[in-house]
Amino acid sequence: MARFAYRAKKGPKEEITGYVEAENKNVALHILTSQGLYPFSIHQEDADHSAVKKNPFLRFARISIRDISIFTRQLSDLLEAGLPLLKALTVLHKQTSNRLLKRVISDLRDTIQDGSTLSDSLKKHPRIFSSLYVSMVKSGETSGSLENVLLRLAEFQESQDELNSTVSRAMAYPALMALVGLITIFVLITFVIPKIVSMFQDLNQALPIPTVILLNISNFVRNFWWILIGLVLLVYFTFARMFKTEEGKLMVDQFKLKIPVAGQLTLRAEIARFARTLSTLLSNGVPILEAMGVVIDIMENEILKRDARLAQREVREGSNLADGLNKGAYFPVFVTNMIAIGEESGTLEKALLKVAMAYEREVDKTIKVMTSLLEPLMILTVGLVIGFIVIAMLLPIFEISFITG
Repeated sequence: MARFAYRAKKGPKEEITGYVEAENKNVALHILTSQGLYPFSIHQEDADHSAVKKNPFLRFARISIRDISIFTRQLSDLLEAGLPLLKALTVLHKQTSNRLLKRVISDLRDTIQDGSTLSDSLKKHPRIFSSLYVSMVKSGETSGSLENVLLRLAEFQESQDELNSTVSRAMAYPALMALVGLITIFVLITFVIPKIVSMFQDLNQALPIPTVILLNISNFVRNFWWILIGLVLLVYFTFARMFKTEEGKLMVDQFKLKIPVAGQLTLRAEIARFARTLSTLLSNGVPILEAMGVVIDIMENEILKRDARLAQREVREGSNLADGLNKGAYFPVFVTNMIAIGEESGTLEKALLKVAMAYEREVDKTIKVMTSLLEPLMILTVGLVIGFIVIAMLLPIFEISFITG
């Protein structure tokens, strides 16, 4: 059963709040009204949020894609071995070390014992199990091949986790280099430079222009650091506010697609996600309109989402998927041609899988190129800044040596 939080009137002036367990919202309303209450606000409580409230330490627990993929593969293996679903969940509950996932598995088991299906139980945890996951499990329950669907889901999640890991590994070294460089520059500007320059000022030595520039920068950072922090916070909150509005997110996502190299990376990664997810759903018997709705939900770029929604509308009105995508502005001709061939031959899932694999290879190549270019660029940038600082500090020494010599 689901748990609903409510606010209700008990008499003309008294207002109360509480919780009620029921199969759905209508049943919860009936229970409350039968108790003489007049509810004016009622909503289903997220099972994950409820678990955190019962155990505050779970607030720090996280369930990664890898955790979910392992759970999914193990559940598939247990079902294929002939274990009933409830027994399989009990086994996984004992084996799982993640406290939050253990609580989720327990809730899934209890909900299924009350008569719900696995897909309905998963809907209670939208933060952990995506609409794609729920739709595929539902299709597996309908077709009687739940273990096969779970295996495909695990493989899909593993591929997504591998892509995320590739990007993280590629960005780790440049990010570390940038952090170390910024810390070094900050220490030199705020602590080292003022002490060295004060020595030359005590000698009434005229400082070279680069040293004067560096000293002014150092004084500004030391005296007006709060302005810099304020500017950073202002930029952060401005972008955060923009992302909360549809117009702002559209503008930012459109700008992302226009950035050289990075824009192509974003486009290819999103098309790969679109094609692989749609292929996975269609191969498991999910109707194309429902599958398109799930794919649109998991897409991140609003501009490409708009093209996908246009294609979904065209399919709903009787057109082909390829024709619908052609009416958009961002899906390449290669993608629409492959989809058109797949639709004509009745192998749309395979065509989409080929598109996904091709674009995933392109994403991997682009990441490698960007990494190979980013590392020397970061070294050059940090080296130039630190080189300027060193030269600016050494110039007064050279001048003193020249004068005394």
